[in-house]
Amino acid sequence: MLLVKKKDNYFFQFPALSRFPGLTHAIACRSGGFSRAPFAGLNLSPGVGDEPEAVAANRRRLLARSGGGIHVYTRQNHGTAIRVVSREAWECGEPIQTGPVSADALITNVPGIRLLIQTADCQAVMLFDPQKRVVANVHCGWRGSVADILGDAVSVMSGEFGCDPGRLIAAIGPSLGPCCAEFINYEKEIPRPLWPFRVGPHHFDFWRISRHQLAAAGLAADNVHGPGVCTRCNPHLFFSYRAARKTGRFAALIGMDADSD
Repeated sequence: MLLVKKKDNYFFQFPALSRFPGLTHAIACRSGGFSRAPFAGLNLSPGVGDEPEAVAANRRRLLARSGGGIHVYTRQNHGTAIRVVSREAWECGEPIQTGPVSADALITNVPGIRLLIQTADCQAVMLFDPQKRVVANVHCGWRGSVADILGDAVSVMSGEFGCDPGRLIAAIGPSLGPCCAEFINYEKEIPRPLWPFRVGPHHFDFWRISRHQLAAAGLAADNVHGPGVCTRCNPHLFFSYRAARKTGRFAALIGMDADSD
């Protein structure tokens, strides 16, 4: 990943995605926001107990720092619902929107719309089809991995937009690494088919699980990118639920520019 500074905010970007003209993406670090401890910095979630005014100011700042457009958030609930964001979101004109229904994956082919996923240890997996110009952003925690939400998202991209999975580019954002993904009760929580990804008595490599599931969905191994950056090990950069239960959420965003038709 590449670190980019915009005024007092820091963003990580993937070279594999940055090379495409008209595509905007970023992982927003926690610094440079209006929230106070324990949410100090750029907390983007209104559902963690932070002051609503601070969250709103943080979202406006992210909108400005990332080049504008329409920012579409979703009500994440660790489920498997996938929402296709239509042109109505663009025509509505509201610069910051939250979907009317819960979903843990967003997909669109509408230029000008940025899809945002909030995390604090879970993975945000961004997908892009450079030929069909379709983007997706998937919230993938351990429950999402168990349910294979990544495979479902690829299926929707293929079914709704004709995307060829072998052409998709995937970027796995900073998240809980195998060093810290401890599941004491894994025999009850993690299904047996995922046990081969165990890296210790109680630890799992969910980065490798995601790569495996994306490959099973048809993605080429060379098209799947991940920084291998653990959020719990880097609380100065990212919010981490495992590091501090009462904390904020950072975000990954991806979308095509409004003039990229």
